[in-house]
Amino acid sequence: MKTRNVPLGGRDSVKVAVVQASPVFMDRERTVEKACALIREAGRNRAELVTFSEAFIPVYPAYYTVGYETPAHEWTDYMIALQDNSISIPGEDTRALGEAAREAGAHVVMGCNELDDRPGSRTVYNTLLFIGKNGEVLGRHRKTMPTYTERLYWGKGDGSDIRVFDTDIGRIGGLICWENHMTLLRAAMIHRGEDFHIAVWPGNWKRGTDSLLDPDTSPGGAMCNLQSLIKVHAFEAGAFVLSGCGYLDSDDFPEKWHYIRDGNHINYEWACGGSSIVNPAGRYLAEPNFEKDAILYAECHANQIKAVKAVFDSLGHYSRWDIARLELRSEAWGPEVPMGNNQAPAELPNGELRRISEKYEIGIENLEALLEELNALSAAGRRGE
Repeated sequence: MKTRNVPLGGRDSVKVAVVQASPVFMDRERTVEKACALIREAGRNRAELVTFSEAFIPVYPAYYTVGYETPAHEWTDYMIALQDNSISIPGEDTRALGEAAREAGAHVVMGCNELDDRPGSRTVYNTLLFIGKNGEVLGRHRKTMPTYTERLYWGKGDGSDIRVFDTDIGRIGGLICWENHMTLLRAAMIHRGEDFHIAVWPGNWKRGTDSLLDPDTSPGGAMCNLQSLIKVHAFEAGAFVLSGCGYLDSDDFPEKWHYIRDGNHINYEWACGGSSIVNPAGRYLAEPNFEKDAILYAECHANQIKAVKAVFDSLGHYSRWDIARLELRSEAWGPEVPMGNNQAPAELPNGELRRISEKYEIGIENLEALLEELNALSAAGRRGE
């Protein structure tokens, strides 16, 4: 749905919700059921945008700190369960979530483990699933760089889904965990004109003394770097940031997974919440929350975007694309490239064309025609013609 070039699709305000809930550990069906109930609850409270935490369905798997010393049977059971409890896009689970979104009258952004849709592949991706008010899948975003031990579980996404979705309530985009610290990737999202930025995380942490990550439930969770990051992004983008943090405790493990919960290879204490909502000035509309199964709400006003962009507009008067600009590879990559199509045609930016045109006194139209013919001859040569 194409909207005018105005914040929030021309709306004065939009009510949003961040769901901070625990999944049913490694149980896709029950976690989807819980998610649908929470979506409907947020809809009854008039939220038109509802977001969940990172890898909510069926769980953030890297709480489980596997390694070479992990018992082989334990590792195998866990990895098979992760595949079996990941979702397909589209599939039965997306249809159930879509029906809940339609009934709630809300756009939904869901963190999930996604099974690769290429026949024969069993790779799992850390994915943000975007569902529209009409219940249809808008698209997905796969995490481009899994962090640390996350690389044991997830493949890497590509540039094809670095996207912002145009909706009736504004433009919605999102990044996953430390993707939000990838400066150029954040810039790509900003340049797509977000009104709402979804930032999802597995918890709220600080550097530990005995382990790498410990929970940070201090006032505002201020020691966790995500809290400062979302405020900075909100101001730089001139957007509202919905920050969804994971929550998990010992009661969320079905009996079959108690040996994982009680073993020596899981660290989930920092899955303590910390979700929040930030306005474009970098101020909390909903402060970090550390309660289990909470829904945070905020009313987002278009005038807050306008006021911030009047001072700092990174897409307008505060941009200097003549000095620095971003180059983004946006096409998908696959394992096979047909012969004859494995080399992109030569292209020159307008400024370079103009320089060559003036230097050699060749009209730009003639120069473009020459370049096109050279590309055609090169392609024919690669095909053996």
